[in-house]
Amino acid sequence: MSAQKSSRGPRSTGDARVRQGSRSSRTSTGSQSNATKTPAASDRRGFAEQLVNRIIDPLGLLLLTRERLQEVLDEAATRGRITRSDANDLVTELVNRGRQQTDDLLKDVEGLVGRGRDQVGSVTRRAVGIGYSLPISDYDDLTAGQVGERLAGLTPSELRKVREYERRHANRKSVLAAIEKSLG
Repeated sequence: MSAQKSSRGPRSTGDARVRQGSRSSRTSTGSQSNATKTPAASDRRGFAEQLVNRIIDPLGLLLLTRERLQEVLDEAATRGRITRSDANDLVTELVNRGRQQTDDLLKDVEGLVGRGRDQVGSVTRRAVGIGYSLPISDYDDLTAGQVGERLAGLTPSELRKVREYERRHANRKSVLAAIEKSLG
């Protein structure tokens, strides 16, 4: 049928005009003043744009409801171009294929989101020091005097770790001076 032909071959110019029209209406609403937009709205607009550019357009996705498919094929049956039974079978097959493709796409997206979450979690843990082992236990709960007492016996490498951590977090001058003194 022509529906199969258009999904495999290049799109007709009518389809391109409809897509361009919808895209131009999408971009014309986005041309409002950025000063009035909230950062969250900007993020959503950026996300929607990336979704269209990276997933919907490359995969040639479109959204049709079962009701719309049924309506079009009922009209074709009324005009005598297809039997009612064939129309119903065609709607059922198209919906089943659409559901399968949706499931496949959702699995791919979930996999990508999971990988992204893992990467963000890894970066976050490094940034906040989780998994970052300091040679002094319960470091964040110690006073400057207690840290100074525990510097003795640390290797230069361990002292540098403590110094970097202290600079990024509490940045206590007395602790940093004690570390520098121990490093000699």
